[in-house]
Amino acid sequence: MSEVTFLTHEVGSLAKPPWLVKTSAGKPLEESDVEHARSWGEKAGVEDHEQLVELLQQEERDADEVARWASKYCVRLQESAGVDVIWDGEQQRSEMYAWAVAHSNGFEPRGTVRSFDNKYYSKSAATGPVSLAEPYHNEEFSFLQSVARHDLKIPITGAYTLAVWSYDEHHLPKEGRLGGGLSRKDEVEARRELTLDIARNIIRPNLEALIGLGATWIQIDEPGASTEEDELDVFVESFNVSVEGLDCMFSTHLCFSDYDLFFPAIEGMSGCRQYCVGFANYDTRELGTSAADRPGYEVISKWRDLQYDPILGLGVLDIHTDFVEPPELVRDRILYAAEVFGDPERIHVCPDCGLRTRSWDVAYDKLRNMVEGTRLAEQALNRAHAGAR
Repeated sequence: MSEVTFLTHEVGSLAKPPWLVKTSAGKPLEESDVEHARSWGEKAGVEDHEQLVELLQQEERDADEVARWASKYCVRLQESAGVDVIWDGEQQRSEMYAWAVAHSNGFEPRGTVRSFDNKYYSKSAATGPVSLAEPYHNEEFSFLQSVARHDLKIPITGAYTLAVWSYDEHHLPKEGRLGGGLSRKDEVEARRELTLDIARNIIRPNLEALIGLGATWIQIDEPGASTEEDELDVFVESFNVSVEGLDCMFSTHLCFSDYDLFFPAIEGMSGCRQYCVGFANYDTRELGTSAADRPGYEVISKWRDLQYDPILGLGVLDIHTDFVEPPELVRDRILYAAEVFGDPERIHVCPDCGLRTRSWDVAYDKLRNMVEGTRLAEQALNRAHAGAR
């Protein structure tokens, strides 16, 4: 057995800084906002950050330029925390659903609704054939290629989530839209048609464009994947249609769920090379806990036993709290998961989900401790292996 090393990576989103939020909204900045940019520029080692400070002190500020600065800051924040594979926290995007829909054809807005995490998003309806208006991650990726020092992983919103978070006024017959007259079988078939249209005509062209620019790892986010248990086959089929035959490492992020629901459906998802899933959310905060204090981890073995040997992206940071996990707790979570999984070489380490609900201070401390805890877990496993020889 070779020496164990765990790759660390982010999941997707980080909070937008106040100076970006206010600039995007056309609001004036306070001195505290400018100081935020100055102090974080120093802390994260953002070169030439005084240029941003000068920009923020002007009355007229270009929102796109400020967003690019926010991207650079988040890249340096993660790099300075020691994370191996990074993204920019989606600083240049409006929101994971709205950003995709805004760059697609065949949708019309239908108002604002509350999402699962008590945030709000503008929900649209598919009113005709859907298609890509323009690749909507190319400029973002090209910019990050020019500034990042660590490897990049691009998160994009998947076809099933875009479909299940939309109204369907195209595939679903009128009587179904009015709340009656359709069987569940008819509803699922309509969802399948919309989802596969999105996969073929929006997601896949975006993937092809990114790969053409040099992308080597693309994470397809599917927070809506387990919304309807009887539609998991639709989710799997849409993933396969999106990625089949494309030369790239594809992974998926599955938000908090009863992960047992995904089996056996994802047995057919062989194009997925890594599943990024949250487990700190189910764990105690105490060190030295027993297996009984880590409910939900047993499902890890089901990913181990999939015939196509995917990697497990193990979530070790609870993104719902400001509690900063000590490195020793991160270590223990990794060691326990490695024991359940049985193959540490197929484990990566990451937060449970995006850290956008946490401040940069909390997110940075969590990520730094995640990296330190990962090194501790590596040391423990390698010492145990050396002692067994």
